[in-house]
Amino acid sequence: MAKPVVLFLCVHNAGRSQMAAAMMERIAGDRVSVTTGGSDPASDVHANVAEVMGELGVDLSTRKPRKFELADVEAADVVITMGCGDECPYVPGKRYEDWQVDDPHGKDLDATRAIRDDIEGRVRALVSSLDI
Repeated sequence: MAKPVVLFLCVHNAGRSQMAAAMMERIAGDRVSVTTGGSDPASDVHANVAEVMGELGVDLSTRKPRKFELADVEAADVVITMGCGDECPYVPGKRYEDWQVDDPHGKDLDATRAIRDDIEGRVRALVSSLDI
């Protein structure tokens, strides 16, 4: 059986979706394929996001926000949206979850850690729901 493809989407692909993708890779390892993108990508991952992920030993320094393509959604088994609303495309037959997660942009480190920990819990629940 092919490993599931999980796509994390948000607006700037510089905070929530980057944390979620990195958490999924950390928790599920090579049992899933992870993709991420944004509807209006920023130039870089937010510094506060990179810092709090670094506290867990996760290096985001080489990650670059990218615009998602329809092909990304079509290839995904699970699409997780975070704050992109109507900007995120809908493709019938995909499993969708909309995570109500605060945007870490401009937040202090304590607030960013709380967002990171919220995302980690959601990713763990998602991993346990996958047939992997």
